[in-house]
Amino acid sequence: MATPSPLEQLRRQLALAVGENAVFDGWTKKAVDSAAAQLGIDPSQAQLAMPKGQAAIIDLYIQEVDRALEASFTSERLRGMKIREKIRSLVWRRLEIMGPAREAVRRALAILAMPQNVPRALRIGWRSADLMWRLAGDTSTDFNHYTKRMTLGAVYGSTLLVWLDDQSEDWSETAAFLDRRIDDVMKFEKFKADWRGSSTQRLSLSRFLGRLRYPPR
Repeated sequence: MATPSPLEQLRRQLALAVGENAVFDGWTKKAVDSAAAQLGIDPSQAQLAMPKGQAAIIDLYIQEVDRALEASFTSERLRGMKIREKIRSLVWRRLEIMGPAREAVRRALAILAMPQNVPRALRIGWRSADLMWRLAGDTSTDFNHYTKRMTLGAVYGSTLLVWLDDQSEDWSETAAFLDRRIDDVMKFEKFKADWRGSSTQRLSLSRFLGRLRYPPR
């Protein structure tokens, strides 16, 4: 892996602090200046390092959340955990990392929901779901690879919305919601495994596509 450039290292150093300061300053240059002051970084260098535009700054912040998540889960920590426990721990740890910037995350979702930012938002969501599955040990390369990430992305997105409004102690309402959603995912994965394992229910993709193209008369 190539060594990050000095500017890239500076971006990574600033990213989470920018999110924390965006709680007060929004996803703006002012948040970058505040983060630089917090970390003792020259503000002109910080402005040079950070991307321009709110969506780009948010993207960088989430990339650093991903890196912090990856750093939190070594192979030793994950070893012996069941898949449900892995996914639950990964999603929960993401929320903990973003905790200091929770109100800024709320603003970030509104910014990413703007029409011009939707493609970037979809890429960000896919990237985070892919990372969590890879950390959980998923190595699938078939259609299952995509369905897992779409399902986890939906679980994480809905949990994030609950978390943003959760005023309960230790985010207990979010924890209960997340547990229910993950139970649903595990049931779905079991259903897929049972379906794939049944020769009588297995569907030939070529025959299916053929029937779509040439429906029976």
